[in-house]
Amino acid sequence: MGITARGVGLLVAAVVLLGVGFRYAYPELTVLGAAAGIAVGYALVTAAWRPRLTVERVADPDRVARGEPAAMVLTVRNTGRLRAANLVAEDRCGGRPVPVPLLRLRPGRDTEVRYPVPTRRRGVVPVGPLRVTRRDPLGLVALARAYGDPVPVWVHPRIHPLSAVPTGAGRSLDGRTDSVPHGSITFDSLREYVVGDELRRVHWRTSARVGELMVRENVDTSLPRLVVVLDNRAAAHPDRDAGVAESFESGCEAAASVVAAATREDLPVSLLLVAPPEEEPAGNGDGSRSPRDARRAEPPRGPLDRLAAAELADGGADVLRAALTRLRQERLGDTLVFLTGPGARGDLGHVGALRGAYPSLVVGMFGAAEPTAAGAAGLVVVDAADGAEFAAEWDGIRRW
Repeated sequence: MGITARGVGLLVAAVVLLGVGFRYAYPELTVLGAAAGIAVGYALVTAAWRPRLTVERVADPDRVARGEPAAMVLTVRNTGRLRAANLVAEDRCGGRPVPVPLLRLRPGRDTEVRYPVPTRRRGVVPVGPLRVTRRDPLGLVALARAYGDPVPVWVHPRIHPLSAVPTGAGRSLDGRTDSVPHGSITFDSLREYVVGDELRRVHWRTSARVGELMVRENVDTSLPRLVVVLDNRAAAHPDRDAGVAESFESGCEAAASVVAAATREDLPVSLLLVAPPEEEPAGNGDGSRSPRDARRAEPPRGPLDRLAAAELADGGADVLRAALTRLRQERLGDTLVFLTGPGARGDLGHVGALRGAYPSLVVGMFGAAEPTAAGAAGLVVVDAADGAEFAAEWDGIRRW
């Protein structure tokens, strides 16, 4: 609750008038001071009334690619039974205010507002909460309250079509790695039977032992497994344009394009970030949610959501070495795509050390002032200005 400048002035006048009136026995001043004090008290009581509102937000749609249109539909309903809501309200969309008309909203009635959500930049756009300000008729006191939880709108990176995908890589016992165009089926695990499973996959011996139907799960061991690693270290993307690292944005578009191409071809793909996201304390300390709290309210559903929420993080060569060590130990696939910026040119030697664990290794370098030396550290390096150029260069790679 906040007293306006007019309310502060009237309250000071009330104290002065009452003091002077009692001190010098002026009943007129005492009456005026009492009237001013009563006016401030009435304003406090009036502004303290909390209207009963329900807020509903629907994003249309809630996930879009960068630059595509998106809108938010906000519905506010007065669930009170006696009084009309004569309020001033505004919603928050990506940090900008959006006015919401709530003047004389009658009991049981609702109002609907539809407004565009900015999608010019990749990211998670928090929408809300609705901020309702209640004022007294004299404008002495203003009380602002938040209604409803923030709703995130996920703005994914642009996806550029890729026509080339890597073939499989089969590892023989003598250490050779051969290109395998088709996979082979291998037993992986057992799970409980669900309606729709083929009976020929039932493992009858185990089913008899445990007392319920168990089904064999098979995997295709020779299908190529792609690992896309996005370098989100701030040191790898030193150049900024209006506070935005365009090389990092291009890396996000390239990562989204590779993931989408692999998904289209039904190939297993993993997306990793070099620097793990930082944890922040929940809330802003005033009961409202921060933009990152809005993201945590709805966790990412897939790699595109993770790319929408990806941000630059602090970290140097030690963070990169830790991530590469983990990649070498876990061997998550046979094709590694490492996407980085001009600040990581000197770290390509560490990336090249993964060639023993990943037969196919491609580096996407974005925003470099000059071309990277061909065959640097034994890698296939694709120099690109943005995601579209990377897609064109990717399709020209014959390493697959």
